[in-house]
Amino acid sequence: MKIGIFADIHDNVDNLRHTIRLFNALGCRAVLLAGDLVSPLVVPAMRKFHCPVIACFGDNDGNRVGISGGMKIVGTMGNPPMCWKSPDGVRFLLCHQLQDVKDCCGDADVVVFAHTHRPSIAADRHGRLFINPGEVGGWMFRRPTVAVYDTERREAEILNLPEMSPGVYIEE
Repeated sequence: MKIGIFADIHDNVDNLRHTIRLFNALGCRAVLLAGDLVSPLVVPAMRKFHCPVIACFGDNDGNRVGISGGMKIVGTMGNPPMCWKSPDGVRFLLCHQLQDVKDCCGDADVVVFAHTHRPSIAADRHGRLFINPGEVGGWMFRRPTVAVYDTERREAEILNLPEMSPGVYIEE
């Protein structure tokens, strides 16, 4: 079973739509969102997912009442850390900042985090996988990415979204 993993949308609805299209095409059975939607602006687009969305708040999510209200239609929204178990038994721990789960990883098989906007996949000495999907928004590094976890193979990969145009710079 494939699980889509993404974070740090930062109101970039176009890149969110690329994410939705990709996860739907891959047949993801659920998607995990590790925070920083930023505003309710992005929630209506998430109705296009063909699977449930499990999401936690990030440090830049402003209108939490509005985001929570919209997410009731799309899936589950909560404060980190959040636990979720896939239908085939893989245990996920979802947060925005890795410090949110310090000393509480417990029996999680996979820890999903974000905040740095830098994609990474690493295992700890217990075999637990730590996945940072990078940023959907692309505002920081102009390289939007997501991750996909395969629960049968117990492997994850980082996938690039379409390339963004160069940033605008102001000369000094």
